[in-house]
Amino acid sequence: MAIGMKQSLQLGQNLVMTPQLQQAIKLLQLSRMELENLINTELVDNPTLDESSESESTTQSMNEVESAPEGSKVEENPQASEDFNWENYLENVRSTPSLPVYRGGEDELPSYESTLTQPANLTDHLLWQLQLGGLAEKERAIGEVIIGNINEDGYLTASIEEMAQKENFDPHEVEAVLYTIQNFDPIGVASRDLKECLLVQIYDMKREDEMLERIVENHLPDLEKKNYQAISKALGLSMEEIIKRVKIIEELEPKPGRAFGGAPSHYIIPDIYIVKRGEEYVVMLNEDGLPKLKISSFYKNLLEKGEFSQAQTKDYVQGKLRSAVWLIRSIHQRQRTIFKVTESIVRQQREFFDKGIAFLKPMVLRDVANDIGMHESTISRVTTAKYVHTPRGIFELKFFFNSGISRVSGSDVASESVKEKVKAIVAQEPPKNPYSDQKIVELLLKENINIARRTVAKYREMLGILPSSKRKKVF
Repeated sequence: MAIGMKQSLQLGQNLVMTPQLQQAIKLLQLSRMELENLINTELVDNPTLDESSESESTTQSMNEVESAPEGSKVEENPQASEDFNWENYLENVRSTPSLPVYRGGEDELPSYESTLTQPANLTDHLLWQLQLGGLAEKERAIGEVIIGNINEDGYLTASIEEMAQKENFDPHEVEAVLYTIQNFDPIGVASRDLKECLLVQIYDMKREDEMLERIVENHLPDLEKKNYQAISKALGLSMEEIIKRVKIIEELEPKPGRAFGGAPSHYIIPDIYIVKRGEEYVVMLNEDGLPKLKISSFYKNLLEKGEFSQAQTKDYVQGKLRSAVWLIRSIHQRQRTIFKVTESIVRQQREFFDKGIAFLKPMVLRDVANDIGMHESTISRVTTAKYVHTPRGIFELKFFFNSGISRVSGSDVASESVKEKVKAIVAQEPPKNPYSDQKIVELLLKENINIARRTVAKYREMLGILPSSKRKKVF
């Protein structure tokens, strides 16, 4: 068989991810804070971008970008058209309908003090007491090692032997300093387990009650299960005496570091507002605090007048202008997409806004995608890390997308509604005889909701509700 070369012409279609398309996709899934950081970075890096003043129209720069004529071909490679007609592109302003915008007042912003203060740190709080404790230099060094091995709950994570061996200390000296730190504020900090933590707090109360100490020393598992009968029988005390001591133990702090632990609070700035006006719900974008971009008139005029001595400089400015235009257009498209998605959610979840979470309907991404004519992946990106302020509270947009739980008869109910019903059932249960998961299943069945016991257990855990054996209250 002869081997040769030949040419052939083939026509086909394929999807090309241009840099502009990649940028638009990236902007869709950014949170508000990430978008603000990106805009501020672009304002520094791109000299052709300017920030509009508050007195200028909100949509002026957007209208300029949207006014591009069909033949401008901004999405092409910058090298494809060296003499780009920026005059026609930027000056032919087409009037497009502006989106409703929410402008917050100064009264809604956090106070100046709340932006400066920082909650106390457990480690710093203990080190401060260590410096004021009047200890010798070596004891302070041992104390610093001990404090460095305390977790956020206030418990010691390393043994005395490990700390002594690693830092070349005497184990007896380490233990002596440990007892001193355990009496720092909060009492019981640096304990090695729950039993030691509770006993330190009992000693600090100066209650000379041997039975109280014996309950903590020997009967913690029965305390957890609320098996007070077993404790009463083992100690030979009446139920009244046991309950009196259990009440004292319940007032103790099992996690001394709780008051100092936890991540700092983060304020959520909603991307969009839903406001009720009369009988209708109005959707408004939150543009408060978000930099408004426009094309720099200085560089635009330089291009119009052709005042560039070098072709390389002209190409650089044209490239930056194209990048600026695409950024403005992508941000505008992002805001419009969020607006359309929220409008669709309001239309489909009207009963939720009117009556509450019990009336939340099952909804998936496909429902909104079909409603506004977009792909499901676009809806998924738009609803990621985006928050909406509604008359019912602040929710992430993904909150409105729920799987359906079947009813015995009638339409399905949203899983979030079922969680709310489980929470309400537990709140109304008799304290001395809490409902089991199977009992909750039976009560939901009476409300026409067909659900499995393991699903109730899963929802209960998601809501942070303990099992019935640990919810029981004897007194």
